Amino acid sequence: MQYTLIGAAVIFLVIVVLMIRNRRINGEIIQNGIEANAVVSRVKENVSSDPGGGVSVSYTYYVTYRGMNGQTVEAQLASGKSFDVKIGKKAWDYDLHEGTQVRVKYLPERPNYAIRVE
Repeated sequence: MQYTLIGAAVIFLVIVVLMIRNRRINGEIIQNGIEANAVVSRVKENVSSDPGGGVSVSYTYYVTYRGMNGQTVEAQLASGKSFDVKIGKKAWDYDLHEGTQVRVKYLPERPNYAIRVE
């Protein structure tokens, strides 16, 4: 029982640290990022089920854009769509599919991660 609580606490702390890190990076991109036109290059579907029988689907989106040096870069798009099959769409990027053109911001020192801008 004690090990289970310690394990749960460690997992919780890791999740919190990752959320804080992502929020900081997203804020930095919003403040200092470079805008570019991008195209959704691929969509990865992630399916999970919970003990109550519910099924959740989340998507990881990747975009391709031309960086400052002219090279083509594929970047993971922040956020991503997720929805519960029972509830339906819940996120701003439910409209994305391969080939969709979007406007993104990225940091030159971290080109493989971008956020969508409207």
